Amino acid sequence: MKSHYISWWNVENLFDEEHAAERPEWLQKNLNQELKGWNNEVLNKKLDQLSSVIKKFNNSEGPDILGICEVENKIVIQKLIEKIQFGNRNYALVHEEMNDQRGIDIAFIYDQNKYSITDKIFSYQVLKRTATRDIFQFEIITQSGNSIILIGNHWPARSAGKYESEPYRMMAGETLSYWLKRIQEVKGADVPIAVMGDFNDTPYDRSLTEYALSTHSKNKVIYGRNPYLYNLMWEILGKREGTYSFDSEPQCLDQFLVSKGILKQNGIFKLDQERTKIELYDGMWTGRDKKPLRYSRPSIKSEYNPNGYSDHFPISMILNEK
Repeated sequence: MKSHYISWWNVENLFDEEHAAERPEWLQKNLNQELKGWNNEVLNKKLDQLSSVIKKFNNSEGPDILGICEVENKIVIQKLIEKIQFGNRNYALVHEEMNDQRGIDIAFIYDQNKYSITDKIFSYQVLKRTATRDIFQFEIITQSGNSIILIGNHWPARSAGKYESEPYRMMAGETLSYWLKRIQEVKGADVPIAVMGDFNDTPYDRSLTEYALSTHSKNKVIYGRNPYLYNLMWEILGKREGTYSFDSEPQCLDQFLVSKGILKQNGIFKLDQERTKIELYDGMWTGRDKKPLRYSRPSIKSEYNPNGYSDHFPISMILNEK
């Protein structure tokens, strides 16, 4: 039986250097103040911090597949890949440039020794008055010739207020559910789909439960008529753990959701649910409430911490393949 170690991490503001030549003029204007002092040394330290954690995943073998968000472009992702290449790993990326006003995208890193990908890539920008945050889908093929559809999400933030911004996350949830329905119509009801991301809502918020049709009931996913998704994070919620901290309260904003094609007894892929976890290693948090230790930018002088990582913790899940 082959296993697939799949991880997700909002790596928080992984931008290219302050005056990167490849950055569009409109984006440079948007980021001028934010990126003051974000030079090659600061960027490399951020990459070192992130890579030191990623290489610990999967019993220090590194993830097979890693979804990331808040990355500016292929250049910085390639720099991250260079730092996590070790052992027999042969990482490559799949990415599509988005139109977020801060220039932050979703990308996936995968081991070419274990997978190939198709050219069927789909993306969607959730629109407010301008494009903001994304849903990103592609299909990956295992060495046995079996495919999994992976969908990465970075839904609109709560910065304008949880309830004021909630309609945009509902739009994202409705869009995701429509995608799932279309995928199942084209690929068959039992197609294996793994959804992951920073949803900026918790598993019990309406954007997930009513619009993305996420649930903690496996039977509802397997036997329901609608394209329900099983949310793996409910058990982690029961332990009062989270991937993000707000007002000293842990919140589980980063989540894995899977389709019935992964839950059914006769499926090719089996979920190893007991091993779904938040990746926590010494030095990644601060305080008794385990608040993620951020790698804040030099432009925020009072908070700059070169020993941090991100304002989110990474998460991992395991699928076993027959």
